[in-house]
Parts: sequence; structure tokens; C-alpha cells
Amino acid sequence: MSELPFVTIVMPIRNEADFIERTISSILENNYPVDRMEILVADGCSDDGTQDIVRRMGEIDSRIKLLENKGRIVSTGLNLALKQSHGDIFIRIDGHCEIPRDFIKKSIACLNEHPEAWVVGGYWKTVSRGYIGKVIAAATQTRFGVGNARHRLGDYDGWVDTVPYGAHHRWILEKVGYFDEELVRNQDDEFNMRIILAGGKIWLSKDISSKYYSRGCLYKLWKQYFQYGFWRIRTMQKHKRPAKLRQVIPLLFVLSLILLAVLSFVSKWFAYLLVFEAGLYLLGLAAGAVSVGLVSGLKYAVVSPMIFAILHFGYGLGGIWGFIRFIVFGGKGMGKAEDFKLSR
Repeated sequence: MSELPFVTIVMPIRNEADFIERTISSILENNYPVDRMEILVADGCSDDGTQDIVRRMGEIDSRIKLLENKGRIVSTGLNLALKQSHGDIFIRIDGHCEIPRDFIKKSIACLNEHPEAWVVGGYWKTVSRGYIGKVIAAATQTRFGVGNARHRLGDYDGWVDTVPYGAHHRWILEKVGYFDEELVRNQDDEFNMRIILAGGKIWLSKDISSKYYSRGCLYKLWKQYFQYGFWRIRTMQKHKRPAKLRQVIPLLFVLSLILLAVLSFVSKWFAYLLVFEAGLYLLGLAAGAVSVGLVSGLKYAVVSPMIFAILHFGYGLGGIWGFIRFIVFGGKGMGKAEDFKLSR
């Protein structure tokens, strides 16, 4: 690249009044040329004042443009913004995060350093407010909580299957198309899957980082991971591709517990196996709590087993329900997309 490319930041959001000004400000404060960037905010019909904040910021800085995402889900918002974008490079940023001052420049530099990469991204550091929120943040940065998700652990440079907030060449859209508007969750993973199937590569750099503010509510965390598991099945079904091991372990674990519980009425040996597996999981919870305690402190370790259980059982049960709805019943009676609107 003989000159710095024009960059489009696409932001699919809804009801982010508490965070949106902070997020957009972190983008504006980047040390990237003012005339080489635009910010397209696709708002999913917010009703908490988010739109007013974005409009006010747009009046001050003309690079910020507010778009109405009538589809109200992430994928429709992303596509709406991308179809109106002008960037040679596009980067998705959520409304509940912050990026450091050098995020965009480092992303562009990384694309230059790895010309064979279609997408580059970095480490997703999870933070939160309040006691429960901080426990959730700590748990989702451990191997027991999220497996070997490289972008959450921050200890790896190399080729991966997905990254958050990646810098994408615009020509990728011509090769693989836009985001799948059927998918309410996992649209990033599915898009990245199409990139890899088309021969593309994705590079993760531990020198690039962003800060994501996680949920501080147990119910919303459960709902989030249930939907992750649910829509993972649809992604696998559409592409007829097996998921990564880390993506199906919760499903297999929960399913095995259910099957052993049922079969224990047939033979006491199945009951013994159920107790054995449950015991192993309790040991895993204890080990996960120790890892949280070593990094974040004892007071967060105490509650972390409950968070781990929500992550695993939410994702696992969501996967089982997804299998029933998509594989057994063919996705009939799915309901409206509005039922899964952009909300936290």
C-alpha cells in the first residue's frame, strides 16, 4: 500500500446509551489520519437515547454517520453499513468496547506485514463493572471457560479460524459475499468460515488488542451462550462442515449427562458413570476457580464455578435445542428475527 488506505468502521448496535459515546470517542482518538476514516453506526431501532448521542457526535464530527437498521440484528446492520461504505479496509467495532489509540494503525501495519492474510485481528481483553461482571470477565479469559479460543487468551501469534474486530480487505465481499442475515449469532464465525473455504487466511497478532465490556447479568450471559450454541448448529448445517472441538465439547458434555441420567434407570452402571463424569466436572470447576483466583483474586474465584457452569450448560443446551430445531424439525417455527434483536 503506497498510502494509508481509507478505513470504514462499521458498528451494529442497539440500546448502548451507557457506552456508545465512550466507544466512538476511542475510535476518534486513534492516531490514524482524520481524512482516511469513516464511522458508520447501524442502529437497530434503539429506544434508550443512543441515536441522540450518535447524532450529536455526528454534528461535531462529520465522519460519524447514523444509519437505521430496521432488521435489528447484527448481520443486517453490518450489511447495511458495508453497502454504504467507502473504505478499502473495513473493521467491525461493537458498541460495548474500547480500542486503544494505535488500534487502527497497528491493524493496517499487520495487513502489510502479512500480505497473504485476508483478515488480521488481535486479542480481546474482557473487562466489566460490578462484582458479577468482573467474575464473568475473569472466567471468559480462562481455558476452562472458553477452551483454546486464541483471541481470548492473548498468548498467540499466528493463523487462526476467527478474530474479533478484524481488519478486512474490502475485496473479500466480492469473493465470499456479505454477512448471512439468517444468523442472529455466530455471523462473524460463519463469515470467517467462508473466507477460509475460499482459500483465505486469518492472522491473529498479540500486539493488537481491544477492550470488551462483558455482561454483568447472569440471565443475559445465559441467554447469550444459549444462542451461541443454538446458531452454531445452523452454521454447521448450512456449510456441512464439522465444528472445532472446543465448539462442540459443551454440547457433547451436556448430552452425555442427560443420556446417562436416563440410562441410570436401566442399569446402576450408568448411574456410576454419571457420578464419575459429574465428579470430574466438579474437579474441573475447582481447577477453573483456582486459575481465576491466581489471576484475579480469591473473592472472584469463589463465584467463578457458577459462571463456568452457565457458559458450558448454556452453550450445550443451546446446541441441543439447535439440533432439534434445525436438524430434526428443519428450522420450522423459528419465530421472527426481532425476537433476537440487538440487545444486551
